[in-house]
Amino acid sequence: MWKYYALLSALFAALTAIFAKIGVRGINSDLATGIRTVVILLITWGIVLCGGHMGEIKDIGRHAWIFLILSGTVPPYLLTGS
Repeated sequence: MWKYYALLSALFAALTAIFAKIGVRGINSDLATGIRTVVILLITWGIVLCGGHMGEIKDIGRHAWIFLILSGTVPPYLLTGS
């Protein structure tokens, strides 16, 4: 089953890159990334809320929070070269 998800992930990553190149000509890349991030944020929190997982946020330990924050901040920093 994981192979199916891996293939889907690769497919959607490729589509994302293609859509980004085609759809954002003439738009600042930071602005485009910000807009995509907001869309992903809304979809992701919708999944959390519809799945009834909001109450589980209090169960996340300090160690997990640190690494969640690092995993969310380090890749964008490396990609933008800022």
